[in-house]
Amino acid sequence: MTRTHCLLELLTAVLLVAGCAKAPPPAEASALAGAWRSSLQFEGGAFAPIKDLEFMYVFNTGGTMTESSNYDGAPPVPPAYGVWRSVGPNEFEAKYEYYATAPSAADEFMKGAGWLPSGRGVFVERITVSADGQTFTSTMKYDAFDMKGAPIEGGGEAKGKAVRIGF
Repeated sequence: MTRTHCLLELLTAVLLVAGCAKAPPPAEASALAGAWRSSLQFEGGAFAPIKDLEFMYVFNTGGTMTESSNYDGAPPVPPAYGVWRSVGPNEFEAKYEYYATAPSAADEFMKGAGWLPSGRGVFVERITVSADGQTFTSTMKYDAFDMKGAPIEGGGEAKGKAVRIGF
């Protein structure tokens, strides 16, 4: 094997490895990626009477996210799951959904039937991260849907403030 042949094989191997490497996330994505705790106040709809609503978020660098609230147990609902994207410098949009529940009929509930699926909720949130990357403000639109996907009453708009969770 000639020296030129060895160098070509080495160069081919390096290019293959470099081509398989995942590109780092855009710099703006790191401004939102991580864990956050927010307080929200809805101006109308089903959530408006709640004055101490908080969300916990995890924004993953791949563009997915998870949200849970301090009211996930009333009524019992699972966390919300969704996606997020950068829409400008320190500006992001997130869309996430959760399944809603309602108690079964009273006699069935007393027999242990518990809470049954009743629809879903969809949040679309516009987020602005501060220059220091430790806080954000947001506006949110919430829409509620029944089991067949038809819109139902209860939607509304909110404003939020969040802080990054860290050590």
